[in-house]
Amino acid sequence: MIVATTNDIAGHRIVRHLGLCRGITVRSRSALGNIGAGFQALFGGNLSIYTNLAEAARQEAYDLMVAHARDAGANAIVAMRYDANEITDGITEVLAYGTAVVVDPL
Repeated sequence: MIVATTNDIAGHRIVRHLGLCRGITVRSRSALGNIGAGFQALFGGNLSIYTNLAEAARQEAYDLMVAHARDAGANAIVAMRYDANEITDGITEVLAYGTAVVVDPL
């Protein structure tokens, strides 16, 4: 599956638009993770516990989006984006979305 943040893919032409594809996940921070991140915050710098949680949420949303596009018959996704919102304290929604398309090489 080719995934691009642009509206086209170099070396390919879009032969069919299949519509929106998306993947969504909702994640929460654990109490132990909050404690570990609190210790990391005391020393400053990257809070790797939260970075890893954010990366896992983005990857899961991305994988779900690709599966959604593949199920629709796509072999590529254009105009891919991420969005994230805090639903409530400690619970975050991550959405990956784009346009599912069929492309042929030039």
